Amino acid sequence: MISKRTQTSLKRELRSNPIAILGVVLFMSLVIGALFAPILAPHDPTRQYSTENHQAPIGFGSEDQRTVLIDGEIQTIASDNRGTLTHVLGTDANGRDLFSRALYGARTSLMVALAAMSISLLLGTATGLTSGYYGGRTDSITMRLVDIVLAFPALLMALALFGILGPMTIWIPDPLVTSGLVSDRPASVPFPGTVTIAISSVIWVWIARVARAEALSVKNEEYITAARTMGMSDFQIIRRHVLPNCLTPILVLGTVQLATIIILESSLSFLGFSGTTLSLGFDIAQGRSYLGTSWWIASIPGVFIVAAVVGINLIGDWLRDALDPDIQGGGA
Repeated sequence: MISKRTQTSLKRELRSNPIAILGVVLFMSLVIGALFAPILAPHDPTRQYSTENHQAPIGFGSEDQRTVLIDGEIQTIASDNRGTLTHVLGTDANGRDLFSRALYGARTSLMVALAAMSISLLLGTATGLTSGYYGGRTDSITMRLVDIVLAFPALLMALALFGILGPMTIWIPDPLVTSGLVSDRPASVPFPGTVTIAISSVIWVWIARVARAEALSVKNEEYITAARTMGMSDFQIIRRHVLPNCLTPILVLGTVQLATIIILESSLSFLGFSGTTLSLGFDIAQGRSYLGTSWWIASIPGVFIVAAVVGINLIGDWLRDALDPDIQGGGA
């Protein structure tokens, strides 16, 4: 449970920081869009409208005429790719609605981000606190393992693990579709399991380093010594005293790392290692061949990624400013 003092600090900082409000609005809009994608998406993201491909977003596009040779005769054909309300953000090369695909792509990115971050927080926090609290050989061995992982680029490590594990896409039934609330939408949601594991394996080390540093700073405090003299076990001391006093920087870092995970997931999808075609990175890869003519195919999913990353980073700054006592004291 979040203490009343922390809740008050969060609310006060949010009210006085319009940039933080912008971050919350951006991120929550994406979360709501991803959760209710079957309802909010105007079309099935996998359905192809062959006669409406390369349609521009509303307010863009033009009506053109081009000359072609048909059966030995030169004919002039009119083409109109101006945006319409039917496809507000346009369509891709296969005539699929980009707004619908962006909502479902955001759903995939957020599922991977939340799952990978949860795994990383559990593994990194447990490892870091144990290493910092016990010190000695335990700390040396653990930190050498962390240094080995950090020696390799995150994307390269994720690609290597993906190559070892292979694609493992888990299809989760969509509750909004299976309950009958909506129809003509994908009945299952793809969850890239291998991508989640691969990303978690490179993110947890950053959490571990921060957790270790915080544990080192508090393990010799008087209240820890008092807990030892009272006969509390190491596990009880870590759970009741060390963890609560180390939680703030861990949560702030975890929030910021969400943006890193989204970028990693999009990068893997762009390279073809996602295991699903309902991904923002996959759509960017499909649209890169049409940047000169149909720029919106790659730009629309790119805008969604930018909105997610910016929103998460702004929320991270808000949490840091609200929960860090040094910053609060400096601003007093």
